[in-house]
Amino acid sequence: MRKFIVVAFLTLTAALSNAQVKTPQASPFAKVDQTVGLTEIEVEYCRPSAKGRIVYGELVPYGKNWRTGANANTTISFSDNVVINGKELKKGKYALYTTPRADSWDVIFYTDTSNWGLPQEWDEKKVALRTSVKPVTIGKPVESFTISINNLTNDSGTLDLAWERTSISIPFSVPTNEIAMSSIENVLAGPSMDDYYSAALYYYQSNGDMKKALLWINNAISMTPTGEDVPFWYLRLKALIQAKTGDKTGAIETAKYSLDGATKAGNNDYIKMNKDSISEWSK
Repeated sequence: MRKFIVVAFLTLTAALSNAQVKTPQASPFAKVDQTVGLTEIEVEYCRPSAKGRIVYGELVPYGKNWRTGANANTTISFSDNVVINGKELKKGKYALYTTPRADSWDVIFYTDTSNWGLPQEWDEKKVALRTSVKPVTIGKPVESFTISINNLTNDSGTLDLAWERTSISIPFSVPTNEIAMSSIENVLAGPSMDDYYSAALYYYQSNGDMKKALLWINNAISMTPTGEDVPFWYLRLKALIQAKTGDKTGAIETAKYSLDGATKAGNNDYIKMNKDSISEWSK
């Protein structure tokens, strides 16, 4: 009986030591993912609740920088350059800080995103963009601090912050037309030299139609910019394709050009491969 009690005690002790108490966070984590036009925007933040308190002017003092949420600094990222309230902001990830006032708010995009709340030492050089917007009093109170992206068009939207009876709206625009036109022009311009090279390489490696592979690698080579050397790895692939079609004389000649380019670049691997192939195809 005594042995049983000891074993039971040890089992209970081990179970308690491995147990983890789970409780809800006072300010739950939230994430907003939104595509605006062709630009990806992501917001990560924690959502404090009002709980009957007066928020702005008391819980969040006027005239002082605020973490704009709770816990770690709120962050926002953009996949493309954007324009925030008329000012350009480079693509990337930023901490989102604000300075609330009764009649206007400063909204700050800060390059250091690794702070727990506000930085211990504020560095104005890390302010990528600062803009001002006017707060609006809303009729229905918002219990939990909320960030959302609204009023979407192909080219624009608003970053909206709401809590208690106050909200602000920060307009932004995205370069949808610029991205779309660039994509259209690239597609309509036809395959690039790298596209042709990749297609030829795939056909060579998968034992596809070597006539097509040779056509594609020749297209790639012909697109080499004026004044630049043909990439030696392109020439190496052409030599391999020529050899596979039975044209060893042509393969040797091309391999020699590839060898010259590899020697000029100091690439020992391609130097050796070309020398070995030339020796093999010369037999």
